[in-house]
Amino acid sequence: MAVISFTFILPLFPKLLEFYRNSEAGPDSRTTVLARVLDGLNAYKSSFSQPIDSRYDIVLLGGALGSLFSLLQAIASPVIGHLSDKYGRRTALLASMVGNILSVLLWVMAVDFRTFLASRIVGGLSEGNVQLANAIAVDISDENSRGSTMALIGACFSIAFTFGPVLGAYLSSIEMVAANPFATAAAVSLSLIVTETLYLYFTLPETLPTKTEKIGTSQQAAVSAPPSTRTNSHTLLNSVHFLFLLFFSGMEFSLPFMTYDLFQYTSAKNGRLLGYIGLVASILQGGVTRQLPPLFTVRIGVGACLIAFAILTRTSTVRSLYVAATCLATTSATVISGLNALASFEAAANERGGRLGILRSWGQLGRGFGPILFTSVYWWAGRELAYTMGSVGLLVVSILVFAGLKAPPGSTKASVGLKKKEL
Repeated sequence: MAVISFTFILPLFPKLLEFYRNSEAGPDSRTTVLARVLDGLNAYKSSFSQPIDSRYDIVLLGGALGSLFSLLQAIASPVIGHLSDKYGRRTALLASMVGNILSVLLWVMAVDFRTFLASRIVGGLSEGNVQLANAIAVDISDENSRGSTMALIGACFSIAFTFGPVLGAYLSSIEMVAANPFATAAAVSLSLIVTETLYLYFTLPETLPTKTEKIGTSQQAAVSAPPSTRTNSHTLLNSVHFLFLLFFSGMEFSLPFMTYDLFQYTSAKNGRLLGYIGLVASILQGGVTRQLPPLFTVRIGVGACLIAFAILTRTSTVRSLYVAATCLATTSATVISGLNALASFEAAANERGGRLGILRSWGQLGRGFGPILFTSVYWWAGRELAYTMGSVGLLVVSILVFAGLKAPPGSTKASVGLKKKEL
């Protein structure tokens, strides 16, 4: 529910930011926060050798806010993860939900860009739903079912990202407050998050083993001790996560620009393309990925992403574009959930929250810098060089995944079962 409400804002960014730009135009507009941000972006845009149409000003602003959100999550994720190890998953998740409520409340009241920016900052620093859901999934699953449980959570997120933006776009057409025409979408988002927070407060038990189970000294030591021998180092897993998202997120962000340049795609056609990717990803995660071992899913996803880059470097037809989109959907359905599962095998029960938080932090760091790096190369040197650079980057990731990563003991069996204890 929280993820669906989180995705409401995604399709609204262009119109929302355009609304703030128009509403703050006037004699004093040069002193506003938005004006200073746009001046900086325009100075950055003017450095490109290839002219960039002014229609992309809002898109650049949206990309900058997206990067800010990801970088703030990179800072907050390890902190949230360590707090969940110390005080419990339930406490950390409820605290994160309170931060989400404050963020959306600011959006409801955001009649100016400064307040909206504050809502994104609060949201970036408090967003912990994804990593805590993964940590809870690890707590309630055994080694054989861990990969399938992670994939099931990934499927839920894919479904939310498929239908949430559509609902957000519909709600934005219902204008209830003239000073903030997006207040309806924000208010519905707020009601969903508040409802989920109350539901979690009354129904979610603590899943951290050391907080809920009465165990003997020897068992306590086993829970608290990390694996005696690590199959994959956390440094390797974090590096793979960072490099993969650095290039994948860059391609993801530049895709609408490429489809506009090549096929004159409208926002509606881009929406259908992204919806297709989300739908295929959710089907794969729910029906295929959860049946496969985590290392195998990571290798499939990275290989599919490399193929997508190769196709997009030279594509000139809509058919090949959708072949690449199918590869991207496969990547979305496999890599992140697989890396989370692999990382969970390398940590003791009472440090998994922190370890998964650090893994997410490195990924968000890649997601924060990827769009900036990729679009800069795209505009400076063109599509072919940008996607060739991405192909080389994914080739490096592929070498790390295929030659460096190994399957931890107990992770090679596919299963869809959970432990007997349930949420």
